[in-house]
Amino acid sequence: MNKNKKPLHRQDLNFVFEKKNYIVMGIGLAVIALGFILMAGGGSDDPNIFNPEIYSFRRIRLAPALVLLGFAIEVYAILLNPRK
Repeated sequence: MNKNKKPLHRQDLNFVFEKKNYIVMGIGLAVIALGFILMAGGGSDDPNIFNPEIYSFRRIRLAPALVLLGFAIEVYAILLNPRK
């Protein structure tokens, strides 16, 4: 058995990201969630009645833009170097 190896509970745990990265990732996830929440709804309870509300600005333009912005924030959070 190797004597140089420390037990797992005594080893220093090194995280890939730092606190600032996780904060920015949380913001990105919140923006993505907001985009999906804005996309929800607009359907009709009766399948024989068409509801044009599904083509509103909020569901067609704003919500997908927020989702894409959230993914861009996530990429930025991954590439962010907080030591600089």
